Amino acid sequence: MFGLFSLISLLVIPRICSQEWDVWYTDISKCVLKGSTTHLSGTYKHPDHLTVTEDFWIVNPDKDKNHINLLNLPDYRGRVQYFPNKDRSFALKLSNVRREDEGKYYYKIMTKELGYLGFPGIKLKVTELSVEIPEEVVEKDSPVLSCKSTCNLSDRTDFIWYKNGESLSGSSVGNTLILRSVSSDDTGNYSCAARDQEPSPAVTLSVRYPPKSVSVSVSGSGVIVEGDSVTLNCISDSNPPALNFSWFEENETSAVGSGQSFSISSFNSSVSGRFYCEAQNKHGSRRSASVALTVIIGPPHSVSLSPGTVGITASVVVTGILMLVIWLLIRRKRVTPSEEQNHRGSRHHKTVESPEDAYTTLDPKSRCSEYDTLDNMKRSCDTDDQDSTYYNIDK
Repeated sequence: MFGLFSLISLLVIPRICSQEWDVWYTDISKCVLKGSTTHLSGTYKHPDHLTVTEDFWIVNPDKDKNHINLLNLPDYRGRVQYFPNKDRSFALKLSNVRREDEGKYYYKIMTKELGYLGFPGIKLKVTELSVEIPEEVVEKDSPVLSCKSTCNLSDRTDFIWYKNGESLSGSSVGNTLILRSVSSDDTGNYSCAARDQEPSPAVTLSVRYPPKSVSVSVSGSGVIVEGDSVTLNCISDSNPPALNFSWFEENETSAVGSGQSFSISSFNSSVSGRFYCEAQNKHGSRRSASVALTVIIGPPHSVSLSPGTVGITASVVVTGILMLVIWLLIRRKRVTPSEEQNHRGSRHHKTVESPEDAYTTLDPKSRCSEYDTLDNMKRSCDTDDQDSTYYNIDK
């Protein structure tokens, strides 16, 4: 009987003693965001007859090496804080979590007699946020955007959404954002973040839509002369860009051309009319307003002066007239009074010198003072000899 009791005692007592050492962790596994702050905690018990001399955290223990206190590791320096041990509880605060912080964290208790390593420890996972969007979003859809991580975040997280760097106050539920009845205005770069954390890398949401704002432009001047070449261009706004373009003449069902540009060579009155284009992508099509093309038949030889040319010609003529007037005034001022009188005398002399030589050779002393006219002159002169000239005149 005694032997049986002794055997039972040997089997039970060690089992009871082994249960006096134990460690309980709040979480066995924890997922935290890169750059965030997290807390690891738990409680323990030890035999009452043992006195704890030191307790600390270690990471990824190696059986062949000494366990190093986390506070003494260079990579954790300044980022680790222990909270006071109360009622055999323990806690660790780890700030600015890095990718390299992933691993197994254990709490170790040291006494004078031995040390105890608390298993199973806490497995820490570090993740980053990323935005997930549908593969294709078409106008008027209501897509759901998700803020994803590689593991389920352990701590409660409030998410904030951004578009092109600006925070959104849209319909967000948990880690999702719902965009209702989207349009091209919803195209942009979207990112998400946990509160007080840096945003995730941005992802571009491109809303697809059929062609709109379709119009036609005419190359060259607005006047088309007979024989000119004319090119029409079809302009549209669509996503993805329109690849199919067709050209029509108003009130005609058959296309007259294809491609984004449509050219007409040697334009004449026979091809005058109204033309429009139709742009198409895989989401739909739309036509433009029609454009009227009318040929103008001008004179074979015509010269037109622009207002600028006319203005320049008039200025040149006026300037020439002014210069001529100034030159005449200057020349007149340079003539002296004596020169002017000589000029007048020479003109008078030329007037006196008449071609009637017979009168200029008469001697005034030989004339009779008593005559009225040359035809009725009196023969009262004292001279007996009569000049043949006067004689002929009397007769």
